[in-house]
Amino acid sequence: PDGTIFPETIISFDIIANRLRELAFLNSGIRISIGDERNGKHEEFCYEGGIRSFVEHLNLNKKKLHEDLVAFSKTSDNVFVEVALQYNDSYNETVFCFANSINTHDGGTHLSGFKTALTRTLNQFARKDNAIKSNDDLPTGDDYREGLTVVVNVKLPNPQFESQTKVKLTNTDVEGIVQSVTNSELSEY
Repeated sequence: PDGTIFPETIISFDIIANRLRELAFLNSGIRISIGDERNGKHEEFCYEGGIRSFVEHLNLNKKKLHEDLVAFSKTSDNVFVEVALQYNDSYNETVFCFANSINTHDGGTHLSGFKTALTRTLNQFARKDNAIKSNDDLPTGDDYREGLTVVVNVKLPNPQFESQTKVKLTNTDVEGIVQSVTNSELSEY
């Protein structure tokens, strides 16, 4: 980096390694290596389990409420939707969203589609199982996401983002696609 333009020109091995680890999780089976010639540090990333492995990595030091991860992927209307999730005993939700391998930190239509489908599917299951007596007793989406670790990954042609930094996906059709796929797959699960 040019020191006359950038205030800091020190390259962080850890920042680059974290991004490459993300890419290895998002692209199952790809092998990515990084080496730092300044100190000889080297890392290699390869995850055959893809985003399943990502959720396992995120829940590594947490007490899991169920050992089996819920994971599914499907292509619908030329949009590849991939979701992996697992609950743990924490009170926080951990959510990572990606569109074409870009971390959309603020979520977007793919995240809202997932959230809607999760809430709807779990409420339908609770009604069917007679765990909920009336609509007044319905848990909210926040209730269902407590302790949830989830990775939502979509691959689509012509993604549209809210800003130059691509922090939020705005393709309106993606919301319905993710919602439909998630409803279908979670209902089957």
